[in-house]
Amino acid sequence: MKIKSNIKALNFSYSKSFNTLSRTLISSFLVVSFFYTTPLIINFAQKNFNIKEVANNSKQILSYTLNKNDKFKTTDESKNDREGDLLYDIVDESNLDINTVRYTTEEIDALYNDVNYNLNDVRKTKLVKPVPITLLPNEIKKIDNIKKKKEMFIQIILPLIIKENNKIRIDRNTLFQVLNKNNNTDLEKKWLEKKYKQYGVKYNDLSTLKIRMDEIPASLAIAQAAKETGWGTSRFAKEGNALFGQWTWSGDGLKPKEADQNMGHKVMKFKILQLSVRAYLRNLNTHASYKDLRKARAELRDIEKPLDSIILSSHLDKYAETGSKYIEVLQKIIQQNNLKDFDEARLLPSSKDLESLI
Repeated sequence: MKIKSNIKALNFSYSKSFNTLSRTLISSFLVVSFFYTTPLIINFAQKNFNIKEVANNSKQILSYTLNKNDKFKTTDESKNDREGDLLYDIVDESNLDINTVRYTTEEIDALYNDVNYNLNDVRKTKLVKPVPITLLPNEIKKIDNIKKKKEMFIQIILPLIIKENNKIRIDRNTLFQVLNKNNNTDLEKKWLEKKYKQYGVKYNDLSTLKIRMDEIPASLAIAQAAKETGWGTSRFAKEGNALFGQWTWSGDGLKPKEADQNMGHKVMKFKILQLSVRAYLRNLNTHASYKDLRKARAELRDIEKPLDSIILSSHLDKYAETGSKYIEVLQKIIQQNNLKDFDEARLLPSSKDLESLI
């Protein structure tokens, strides 16, 4: 009986030890497997389910061509886009011998009075006198009357915005004419190829080109320029004709005084104000950060509604680090200054245009 009891005790002890060892081995295996497979699962999810945060580089799109920076590449729907293609016309015009004159505020006032160009008339007639000002006056910061300062700033940049929107409108009309043809000429095909590059669109992706090739309401452009430059008083606006605060990492630019020493970016300089406006429109029409803005604009077009700057501005949270607060500021500027009055404004023909009609 004692022998049987000892055998049972041994069997029980062995079974208990075996179970403990088994549980230990299984637990160890599970722990090792967890730490081994978890990084693989996370990596797979990041690549396939797009859970990574996307860095906001919406002001960085123009750096490559104007500054020959091979290290920087923009992030957009088409990753093969090159800034050289997007900005070729801006670069070409920057290389031209452009005659620039910096008028004083008094000279600009006198010029506007001579041609009877004032914002009250523009609000009523929706007609703008084509008075091209290439550089902002240094004295604009010294204008004590805030209303007068804002009016001069709007008078200067409104013709520039309308002019660039006119170019886009002409291109858009041309695009629809091309789309309505069964067969296109070689000249039309070359024109399309140029626009694919200019708008960062893959060859033959006509639907994307149609969405990108469109205008930005004047009220929205004015509001952003006012916010970025303090109504034309910022150093970047006066020294670099930079109306919209676009960045560059090398080449010709202005270093922000408050910038971190480890940050290599500068605010891009332009030869004239007109090129800054063109670059801004190209930025909103091509950069991935503003894809929702372009979608909202296309939806307004589809239902034949006017382009609403309040609706479109709600998709500009990625334009600045302040995000939604930036949108609130823009909408406040638009509403308080009745900037929507300028959305339907059109440029009167210049004297050269009139001469050609005679």
